Amino acid sequence: MRIFFSEWRKLRRPAFFFGTMGSVVFVTGLVTSLLFLLIDAKTGNADRGNRITREMLQMADGITIGFRSSNGLLGLVALSVFAAQTAQEYTYGTLRNLLVRQPRRLRLLIGKYFSMISFALLTVIVSAATAIGLAIGLSGRAKVTTDAWMTTDARSAMAHSFVNVLISTIGYGTIGMLLGLIFRSPISSISIGTAYLLVVESIISIAWKPAANWMPGNLLSVVATGGSPIGMENVPSYSEAMLRVGLYLLGASVITATLFKRRDVAN
Repeated sequence: MRIFFSEWRKLRRPAFFFGTMGSVVFVTGLVTSLLFLLIDAKTGNADRGNRITREMLQMADGITIGFRSSNGLLGLVALSVFAAQTAQEYTYGTLRNLLVRQPRRLRLLIGKYFSMISFALLTVIVSAATAIGLAIGLSGRAKVTTDAWMTTDARSAMAHSFVNVLISTIGYGTIGMLLGLIFRSPISSISIGTAYLLVVESIISIAWKPAANWMPGNLLSVVATGGSPIGMENVPSYSEAMLRVGLYLLGASVITATLFKRRDVAN
């Protein structure tokens, strides 16, 4: 627990904490606002130029569409946080001091990981509150009937969406932590991770479509949306995506633990 709370001393720094939460509110608010404000736009109101109709938003799970649609950007925030918090220990040389107080490296790594997971949980809560609040606030302007949003099915959809987005966010964060340990530089790990998820995966998926079903970013999108994301076809089922993501995260955890245990603590 001491490792957990010591990591939170860094995570709760005002500039970092409020800056990160501000980013979460911004990306979630942007996605959700466009979903309702551009509901009648011919160019679409969702990712990849897709259209989410008024009828879709009026369904029981319509209140969570904005929240689920922002999972990719929320995941990039988590990737950046996990990568930066891991890599900066090497950049600033503070890891050596931490290991003096706690020489058991794996225990230190697990404590840091769970503290960052709790931070990711907080970002998902903020994102969900932002998306749901905006959905209710903009529903009148978009002429979306909200009767189905107050039912038991809607509450069940909210709970499922929250769990799925949280799993996806932790997945992105784990990738960021692995990159932070590999490159030991916040800038390098964040830029490489972002470039891969936003650019490399898209290029590979276009060049060879079956590869998309095995790309971590695409699989995490399937998990976050609880099935096939809007505008994507021939994707793995939710259970298949969960299995593949689980195997990826297990492999990443083993690699991360091995690197952290055996590599020199200096950058």
